[in-house]
Amino acid sequence: MKKVHFFSAVLVMLIFAGCKQGTMYSEASADTTAVEAADNEILLPNPDDAITTNDNTESYAELIENPFESPKTAPLSTFSIDVDNAAYTNIRRFLNNGQPVPKDAVRVEEMVNFFKYQYPQPTDEHPFSINTEYSQSPWNAKHKLLRIGLQGKNIPTYNLPASNLVFLIDVSGSMSDENKLPLLKESMKVLVKELRAKDKVSIVVYAGAAGVVLEPTSGEDKETIIEAFDNLNAGGSTAGGEGIALAYQLAKQNFIKDGNNRVILATDGDFNVGKSSDADMEDLIEEKRKSGIFLTVLGYGMGNYKDSKMEVLADKGNGNYAYIDNIQEANRFLGREFKGSLFAIAKDVKIQIEFNPKHVQAYRLIGYENRKLKAEDFKNDAVDAGELGSGHTVTALYEIIPVGVDSDFIPSDLKYTKVKTDNESQYNEELATIKFRYKKPEGEKSIEMIKTIADQAISLEQSSKDFKFSSAVAWFGLKLRDSKYISEKSTDAIKRLAQSSLSYDEDGYKAEFIRLVEAVN
Repeated sequence: MKKVHFFSAVLVMLIFAGCKQGTMYSEASADTTAVEAADNEILLPNPDDAITTNDNTESYAELIENPFESPKTAPLSTFSIDVDNAAYTNIRRFLNNGQPVPKDAVRVEEMVNFFKYQYPQPTDEHPFSINTEYSQSPWNAKHKLLRIGLQGKNIPTYNLPASNLVFLIDVSGSMSDENKLPLLKESMKVLVKELRAKDKVSIVVYAGAAGVVLEPTSGEDKETIIEAFDNLNAGGSTAGGEGIALAYQLAKQNFIKDGNNRVILATDGDFNVGKSSDADMEDLIEEKRKSGIFLTVLGYGMGNYKDSKMEVLADKGNGNYAYIDNIQEANRFLGREFKGSLFAIAKDVKIQIEFNPKHVQAYRLIGYENRKLKAEDFKNDAVDAGELGSGHTVTALYEIIPVGVDSDFIPSDLKYTKVKTDNESQYNEELATIKFRYKKPEGEKSIEMIKTIADQAISLEQSSKDFKFSSAVAWFGLKLRDSKYISEKSTDAIKRLAQSSLSYDEDGYKAEFIRLVEAVN
């Protein structure tokens, strides 16, 4: 028996050593490749049990829900915008497969921002319009809900700047599954169709090592670009850090002044060689961000999917993040929404809101947990924030407990926090003041915008269809997270609210959302 244990240990050590050396594995031998488990233990997978083994290696950053806060003790709420929607398509993948959704995979703001809303185009010199709506909370009857919506200026394709795009493609052994590299190749073809003659495309791949497989090529030469993608094959370990460094180097060498310079990283996020920790990746991307090169992260696959790493890269790299679960999503994100996904019209967009304690007893930002900023970061131009693309919409929701409402979600009045607000009567009509800061894509100095919100709530029945639908999506996200801050968790109630707001659904995404709601008890 001891001999069996000895030989098993030797075999595991040999496989581990082979992975470290970047040994290339063919698809035919993939079933004998070592798989790294969630606890960093090296396991030899049983082919009959492969799905179970892989499921345990998906990773998501822990999210702790934003609590209710008093405007007397926490007068300012500051956060970065988030245009990512990877969480929604990832959740859709779980539900379509009949699997439970991991709690930390649910980022409510990314669910809400998957959908487009009918905000008006900006009419002044700023690149986005600001829109607000104040109504009832559908999940806590005594509470209110404030919706803040940004609408990015829609720039015609012919007016968009020339692009310098460097595709950074993960071709490691973990990408061999049908829903990874094969789907990635088809996805890239969708994007290539949108390219113009003035655009330049390069391709960098990484596995055991990184290398350039396509030098800068005109977007007009689509056949050459597509052929380069078609020739990619998966095998080896994942030198993610080396690949990122090479991609940024190539983007810098071909930098277009006043153009759209961007690295597009496509991977399952399973970095395991070189700079692979979240902290290492964060440092690397923050350093590269200073070059004026933006980052788009595309996630693929399941089983060993590393959402935590992908989100770090997008958050810190002046970028956005999408999860491609099928070719339909590729057509949406890389085709129909090409301009919003890949052309920034504003960067480092921050929001800071001050609620009036005359009317607001407590407030809670729904979602954006990993996008919160310190109050002093708002005016600090060195602090990174989210980017806004052409035609993009961004929505944020605040749940508000009005003054005079008894609530189980906040403590009773405390002796030392009964602070008298100066000049209360001067601002009787105001609910809150919102400030926005943004930079132009090529700029380094932020521009500020200010908007005041009146204390005029309307009933939920009178609210817009967009208000109802965005509320229903947030409600569903809170249910999936089993939030302690919602009293009503009825699937039927969420479904009814969503159904009452079906409009502008040419692509059927809202109807699909209702189907996903029905799949959860």
